[in-house]
Amino acid sequence: MSYEVEAAMVDGMSTAVPSRTSSAPARTPVGPVHSRRTLDWRIRFAVLSTVWGFSFLLIKVGTGAYAPFQVTFGRLLFGTAVLAVAMVVRRERLPRGIRTWMHLAVAAFLLNALPFSLFAYSELTIPSTLAGICNATSPLWGMALSMVALSEDRPTRRRVAGLGIGFLGVLTVLGAWQGFSGLDLTGTAMALLASLSYPIGWIYVRRTLAGSSNSNLSLTGAQLFLATVQLAVVTPLFTTLPTSMPFVPLLAVIALGALGTGFALLLQYGLVAEVGPTTAQMVTYFIPVIATAAGVAVLDEQLGWNTPVGALIVLAGAALTQSRPKAPAPAVQP
Repeated sequence: MSYEVEAAMVDGMSTAVPSRTSSAPARTPVGPVHSRRTLDWRIRFAVLSTVWGFSFLLIKVGTGAYAPFQVTFGRLLFGTAVLAVAMVVRRERLPRGIRTWMHLAVAAFLLNALPFSLFAYSELTIPSTLAGICNATSPLWGMALSMVALSEDRPTRRRVAGLGIGFLGVLTVLGAWQGFSGLDLTGTAMALLASLSYPIGWIYVRRTLAGSSNSNLSLTGAQLFLATVQLAVVTPLFTTLPTSMPFVPLLAVIALGALGTGFALLLQYGLVAEVGPTTAQMVTYFIPVIATAAGVAVLDEQLGWNTPVGALIVLAGAALTQSRPKAPAPAVQP
């Protein structure tokens, strides 16, 4: 898979492998890179941050009327539909080869079906704000795993310090000094496990699909399709058809899939192509902020002081794990 650039860490939208120096997923631009854009990249960056930040609110609204597996299935279905349209417009073909499809099936489970479902189930018992903050731990899990599983990722002092700070932030969010009182441990564990599933999937993809000649759009579209098939099989086994179809939760599921999954991926491709991976991945640090603001403002969720403070510590640790020391200036010849 010719993923050569980093991109943002998001709520399960990332389907690519980490770069050699980061646990963030990687993306390559799809289609030609145009020198002129009709909409300034800063506006598109803000739109992308908002869409992904509101994903946790949409999950909460969707699970208010539909079973978590149904919300996840709808999300994948509408997200796949958007990418399918994009593939038709850009005349992209699906990947070929049984082996490629088998690897994509595993990636679909680890990067889409499993974490999407875990987040949906977690939000039955925890606020959307907490789920959004748990999602921000993905870079920390990814860095820890990559230092073990990927030989080129060496445990530098900067990375170790970032991991320590980040997980201190997690303990702050969870209120560890209070014995986690008032916290639903099962729901929180599901959200953290969902965040852990992403870097496991990235490492798997990096080991199995690196170097594929297929385009990023083609591989991502096939992966989301396979995840949709997986949920189409699982959902009827654990749920029953809803007796009614409340409009607002249904609209939330459609928006979660079409906007938060399909459209957001296409938007991200353009950002990475235009401004580069370093700038594009900064969206990572806006997602939990927007998720928290949305949960408080729209859903009237309550926050203790430790939640925003812990979130800032988590983001600081994640930023430190992905930062690099400045290269020494070249010596001036006399």
